[in-house]
Amino acid sequence: MSEESTNQESSNADRSTSELLDAFEVRVLAVLAEKEALIPDNYPLSLNALVNGCNQLSSRDPVMSMSEETVLEVLQRLMQKKFVVEVRQAGARVSKYEHRMRIKWSLEQDKLAILTILMLRGFQTAGEVRTRSGRLHEFSTVQEVESGLQFLIDKFPPLVARLARAPGTKEARYAHLLAGEDMLERQEIAASFSSGVEMHRQDRVSQLEDEVARLRSDVATLTEQFAQFKKQFE
Repeated sequence: MSEESTNQESSNADRSTSELLDAFEVRVLAVLAEKEALIPDNYPLSLNALVNGCNQLSSRDPVMSMSEETVLEVLQRLMQKKFVVEVRQAGARVSKYEHRMRIKWSLEQDKLAILTILMLRGFQTAGEVRTRSGRLHEFSTVQEVESGLQFLIDKFPPLVARLARAPGTKEARYAHLLAGEDMLERQEIAASFSSGVEMHRQDRVSQLEDEVARLRSDVATLTEQFAQFKKQFE
């Protein structure tokens, strides 16, 4: 392998690593993309509006609590990575911010909507993405979502990954790769552990319910036997 080829591969790896996002950066970027579609009249977003969107309790997984200072620091990092630009509108007192994902990755709105939902809501099936992305883009069928997901998977480097089916599930889930494959693996392990704990809890609850039902049956039987015993002395 030539030195030029080696340097080129090293450059590609470095550039890929430099563009990886942390959880806060993913949230800020996704909120900008979401609000662009939901409230176009108020877009680009002010810092205050962006903080509120990041800390929103609905349609977020996980729910976060980010301070204004933290969001501002994240914006600075995203601007350095060319994911966000600051916009100063004529007569406006505050700066506003807009994302550049559509331009950076050449994404049409349907693909951007899918990616945004994955960034905001974590691992999801194609059906869940379709249900949750209605206000960002209206998909007629699940197949349309699957086609968009495949487009994002086929990008170089890929923006989305198709995950192995979890035990007991019928549909594959999808996840964004903006934080890197290592982070994705850690999230998968955490999700599997949480799922395992939940299944164990449900099994234990079912077991306890069965035991309670059996005890009630035993009590009912003893009560009836005692009543019949009393009749012998009446």
